[in-house]
Amino acid sequence: MDENYERSTLSDYFGEAFPAVERFAHELTVQGELRGLIGPRELGRIWDRHILNSAAVVQYLPEQGTVVDIGSGAGLPGLVIAAMRPQAEVILVEPMERRCVWLAEMTDAMGLTNVEVKRGRAEEFHDAFEADVVTSRAVAALDKLARWSLPLLRPGGQLVILKGRNVAGEIEPAQKVLRKFRMSAPEILEARTIEGAEPTTVLRTTRGKK
Repeated sequence: MDENYERSTLSDYFGEAFPAVERFAHELTVQGELRGLIGPRELGRIWDRHILNSAAVVQYLPEQGTVVDIGSGAGLPGLVIAAMRPQAEVILVEPMERRCVWLAEMTDAMGLTNVEVKRGRAEEFHDAFEADVVTSRAVAALDKLARWSLPLLRPGGQLVILKGRNVAGEIEPAQKVLRKFRMSAPEILEARTIEGAEPTTVLRTTRGKK
């Protein structure tokens, strides 16, 4: 196991989800660079920079309902969410075919039964379904992300996204689209996982009901 985390510490944190998450981390380490999913410098930081970073958002997600991860890429955070929220329906939206193949392979390898992979851009699914939560990680600035994500939310649903520490500066340029969908004032949250892991910044906002 890479980095400085004890396997027992990770197992305690992830609980019943740990075998699936550990398999995912292993496959990312073995295949991630080869398949163009992560850079070579990331190989020694799979748990810290990717798995735990993704897991941090889960504390702000419901146990059940439909969670949509747009621009899912390697499955971060979508596959981690699916493992940790087994009663939720997790939809992974990804435009690149080779990444969709990977996501399907990992869904099977992790033994997940609550995942659906949809190939395409988020805009292509605006009238296809409604989500309780839309999430994403390292996809785009908030104004673009809001235009892509908010039409997928049901009234009362939440946008819960992993962002960089400077996300506060992205809020004002996104105000027009946030108002259009009657979104609440965005909250910037600090999400922690295990001791020694860098905290994750999460932005959360709720769509107003009709």
